[in-house]
Amino acid sequence: MELLRSYLSRVRIPEPTNRIYKHECCVSFDTPKSEGGLFVDMNYFLAFGKDYVGWNYEKTGNPVYLHIKETRKPISEDRPSKKPTLLAIGIEGGFDNSEPEYEVSYEIVILPNYVTLPFPSVELPEKVRLAVDAVIMAAGAERKEQVASWTADKKLVSKHAMNLKQLDNGVIVPPSGWKCEKCNKTENLWLNLTDGSILCGRSNWDGSGGNNHAINHYNVTGYPLAVKLGTITADLEASDVYSYDEDESVVDPLLAQHLLHFGIDFSSLQKTEMTTAERELDQNTNFDWNRIQESGQEVEALFGPGYTGLVNLGNSCYLAATMQVVFSTRGFYTRYYLDQNLKMAFDNAPADPTVDLNMQLAKLAHGLLSGKYSIPATKEDDAVDTTNSTSTAKQEGIPPRMFKSIIAASHPEFSTMRQQDALEFFLHFIDQVERINAGNPNFDPSRSFKFGIEERLQCPSGRVAYNKRHDYILSLSIPLYKATNKKELEDFQKLRAEKDAEGKELSADEIVRPRVPLKDCLDCFSAPEEVHDFYSTALDARTTAMKTAGLTSFPDYLVLHMRKFVMEEGWVPKKLDVYIDVPDTIDISNMRSKGLQPGEELLPEGGDGGVKLVANEDIVTQLVSMGFNYLHCQKAAINTSNAGVEAAMNWLLSHMNDPDIDDPIPKEAKSAPQYSDIDPLKVDTLVSFGFEEELSLKALLASGGDIEKATEWIFNPPSGTSHMETSPSSSAAAVDAVLPDGDGRYRLIGLVSHIGTSTHCGHYVAHIRKDGRWVIFNDDKVGVSKNPPIDMGYLYFFERIDN
Repeated sequence: MELLRSYLSRVRIPEPTNRIYKHECCVSFDTPKSEGGLFVDMNYFLAFGKDYVGWNYEKTGNPVYLHIKETRKPISEDRPSKKPTLLAIGIEGGFDNSEPEYEVSYEIVILPNYVTLPFPSVELPEKVRLAVDAVIMAAGAERKEQVASWTADKKLVSKHAMNLKQLDNGVIVPPSGWKCEKCNKTENLWLNLTDGSILCGRSNWDGSGGNNHAINHYNVTGYPLAVKLGTITADLEASDVYSYDEDESVVDPLLAQHLLHFGIDFSSLQKTEMTTAERELDQNTNFDWNRIQESGQEVEALFGPGYTGLVNLGNSCYLAATMQVVFSTRGFYTRYYLDQNLKMAFDNAPADPTVDLNMQLAKLAHGLLSGKYSIPATKEDDAVDTTNSTSTAKQEGIPPRMFKSIIAASHPEFSTMRQQDALEFFLHFIDQVERINAGNPNFDPSRSFKFGIEERLQCPSGRVAYNKRHDYILSLSIPLYKATNKKELEDFQKLRAEKDAEGKELSADEIVRPRVPLKDCLDCFSAPEEVHDFYSTALDARTTAMKTAGLTSFPDYLVLHMRKFVMEEGWVPKKLDVYIDVPDTIDISNMRSKGLQPGEELLPEGGDGGVKLVANEDIVTQLVSMGFNYLHCQKAAINTSNAGVEAAMNWLLSHMNDPDIDDPIPKEAKSAPQYSDIDPLKVDTLVSFGFEEELSLKALLASGGDIEKATEWIFNPPSGTSHMETSPSSSAAAVDAVLPDGDGRYRLIGLVSHIGTSTHCGHYVAHIRKDGRWVIFNDDKVGVSKNPPIDMGYLYFFERIDN
């Protein structure tokens, strides 16, 4: 007892604001139910398993711990089983949750010699008794975060919704074919509910995402509400509405009325009866559920290293399926398991390891790959599950709570308990991993997914422009007209017409889906495409250009995203019922881009040398409609060589306070600005960021000398401009040189499949090739896959075949 008294200064009574961890170890998945129980640091209130508490003592010197141990109570054999009368769990009349009961014991442990003292005990110092009582009575931080996640999606009604001003400007929004009005972005688009503008969302730190045009539009106009295109369905409550003024996602009770103003009518979607197509979709969904989860088949359960399931935290299957495939890749397996043990990660973590992504990735990797937690559950824990499989053994799996909490901290959607898009989560996860490894890119496992894409644009003058960007996924359209089973499809259409005439329904076995080879989807990516309203600096006019695309590098792992979700006429969302014939190996060598070829001539940077520029009236008119001064808009267009609205707006925002901004334009219009006009100090700043001098000059010229906008321009150049120079040692080529590269031959190693009518509902399952066989990872269920649904994937993961 005297030993404990000597350490009272290292014991704290927790405040209401303290986060107290007592349900799960911070560096492993040990719990109070584990063999050694859990040790709670009575100074920092962090919990550690038996094998790890010594590390915390070495790091912090905190010697006093509350040891929590939960022991299963015996279950009475004659406990009656009542038939449920209510659709509820764990209440009178509901389903028995069949959760075993545990007896909890506590004791005080003093390190380093593990001296134990009983609790409760009147002999303990009062400070210790008060501190331990507070820890026991407090809600654990793990539970608090889970509750916060469930309540995070309770949005408030926007203060602007009921009296939103809408302009009578004749804007009618089509159901598809959208693109940002100020750039060529076709994803992450937002419809402003005041004037009907369609603009791209926020830009991410690495240049991905949008170009901030939606929020810039709000800053200029003050129009507060926008709805994200692609989230609008018949269930308007699920639509993503954002208030820029309130800076959060909100509810718009009058959304249907506000959308109708722009020609989006949902009244026709309110049906009381299922159509034939809907019945088929319902049957297909049931079929998908059985096929993807391999229901009704005897699945051989697997245990051991690399075969650990993930507990579903509530609509977290998108996370589980994605992370299982990610940690089957060499880069992540090596970085967070082989090359970094838990002790190393803990020693490098801050005082609170629960908020360190590197620590939580190492924890997740060791949990999934070590095999420590991949053991058969005890018989009492086994729940009868006749709906999904007849497996005779199961595992408890590990709950990725701390990982989900930290990876979702910077993303408002993933911090909720709603279902999410596995593709969006994968990209967000890769972005976060790249951030924490920014200082040491050689150790960044996200690089194994990174590759370069080059777009070639040719205008009618014969001159070309090259644009380059980096990506982590290759998103592929599905050309249904390339189906290989057209005869079967024709017969199916006849059968469906006959059944419909007879008032009969089709059975699931009679439904035929198109089969499209993956090669045709890849060919569509590289196929020539018309780009309308392309501004040609050679012609000094807007015209139609031809665009082709290719890859500048082949990553270690190629992720293919199948665009199965489309929007039909009338704003009806649809999931394509299609099979993709995916071979075990693919060769994309023909997709490598060739860059500037001998004899090709690049589009000029501005107008021809001796020709004086005149403001493009289309650019001026668009800027004026945003509220800018006409003269200022003319100057912006001239000073940016009529490059487009985006470049002109950037110039305007940077030069609005110029002393000569209101001076009239000389009768002989000003020629395009030259490199000599750029501040050398700004060039040096960009060069210090790692960009080449020529590229830095070009970016500053296009962005009106603004360093921040120049950096964004480098990562996201407007369509029709190019990073390429006539010199073969271009900056883009230098950047690509540090990316992983090799042959274009790949082998399929995994896929994430989706069941449901939308990426934001339904269920995700992963299938991974391990040890020469396919394995199904369905949350905490892991087993041998007898019939993997290779042709039903949403995301495909390919590993490059090294010679």
